[in-house]
Amino acid sequence: MLQDIPTPTLREARACVLETERLTLRKPTLADVKAIARLANDRRIAENTRRLPHPYTQDDAIDFVRALADGGGETVFVIENNHTPIGMVGIDWRERMTPELGYWLGVDYWGQGFGTEAARAVIDYCFEEFDVDQLISGARVANPSSRNILEKCGFQWSGVELHRFEALGSSTPVDCFRLSRSVWASLKSWNNSTRREG
Repeated sequence: MLQDIPTPTLREARACVLETERLTLRKPTLADVKAIARLANDRRIAENTRRLPHPYTQDDAIDFVRALADGGGETVFVIENNHTPIGMVGIDWRERMTPELGYWLGVDYWGQGFGTEAARAVIDYCFEEFDVDQLISGARVANPSSRNILEKCGFQWSGVELHRFEALGSSTPVDCFRLSRSVWASLKSWNNSTRREG
């Protein structure tokens, strides 16, 4: 079973590319800085994403990409549709036993199912590559679209907590969710993603 398979390091994990029906998910590079900054510099995104500042500058994007390259505690993918960056998705590993799924999309790409498609690819990747029992995630209570993505991916509501949002400069209620390996396994029929080494 998974316990017999050595877990890859995060640096090894970052090299892969995930592909879905409409999307390519790959490691962000400095070549993506302008696109990341353009997409992320929208207050509507920052207010629903805990760690994004607003305004979000190219310097912020450069710092972010460099931190990922230095092996910070995250596995992050740029979400591309037709070779155009449209958002980000990833796993925060700061709490090794409870990795956290996070994502955001540029406003022009909301409501098209891209968030669910990208989240499912990264969820599959996480459970297939790492020996974890569950993933956690959250969505602002005021963000029903993000809650819908989590519910479509099988996450189950686990309560409400206050979390600090950098762009708001304060804490706000967040619906917390958990996805167990067993629930994920029962939902695997959604999988249309493939993986290749980048």
